[in-house]
Formats: sequence, structure tokens, C-alpha cells
Amino acid sequence: MSEAAAFTAVTRGLRVTVRAFYLADQSDPDESRHVWAYRVCIANEGRETVQLLKRSWSITDGLGRTQHVHGDGVVGEQPVLESGEAFEYTSGTPLATSSGFMRGVYHMVVTATGERFDAEIPAFSLDSPYGQVTLN
Repeated sequence: MSEAAAFTAVTRGLRVTVRAFYLADQSDPDESRHVWAYRVCIANEGRETVQLLKRSWSITDGLGRTQHVHGDGVVGEQPVLESGEAFEYTSGTPLATSSGFMRGVYHMVVTATGERFDAEIPAFSLDSPYGQVTLN
């Protein structure tokens, strides 16, 4: 795996950085199956302790078809991040096309006040050796 480009967004002191990697060993281009892993780092650079409650993703393939995915937490966890802490996880997604992109939000809560806010997950490209996509 080569070093992937990093995509970053910051919302209220919460820095979300994503890197995606094409998984050739799990993909079968002849069967229109392309698989990526993506590594996410959520770093709390703010002063408030926050908790990730839910996630919402939009996954768009190379033909412009978009799938929306919603769920509790990430990888079975709802991490609490105090100021200066970070949480990292790896997940993945398959597509029928050789390229696409993802974007989304984490639905967060400030633990001290109960105030809710959405932290942006930056749009990031899913590129394979078989095609390219350009983010708009």
C-alpha cells in the first residue's frame, strides 16, 4: 500500500483526518468489485470534552450513484474525547465502480452541557489503479 493523501476538516476544534487505500487483494475488477479501507483520526483540539454518538455517510460511486449510511458510533464504539485526546479507527467500503468518493458527519455531543453538533468528515476520494475521480 502506498501512502494515501490526507483529507482534513475541523469543526469546533475537532480535527477529522481521513486516508483511503485501495485493497487490490479484496477487489475483483472483472466482477465490478472494488474495495477500499479508510483510516480516520478524530483529534479533539478544543477545550470541551465531546462524545461521538452517531455517524452519517454519503458514498458516491464513479457513476454518481449515492448511498447514505447512518449508524451509532464508529466500529462499535461511541468514543469520549477529552481535550487533547484522539481516536483512530479503520473501516472500509466496496463499490461497483473503480472510483468514487465519500463524505459525512459525526453527530457529537458536548458531555458537560448536552449540546449537540455535527463535525464534518471531509470529502475524500476513492481511487483505484483502474480509474480516477475528481472531487467538486
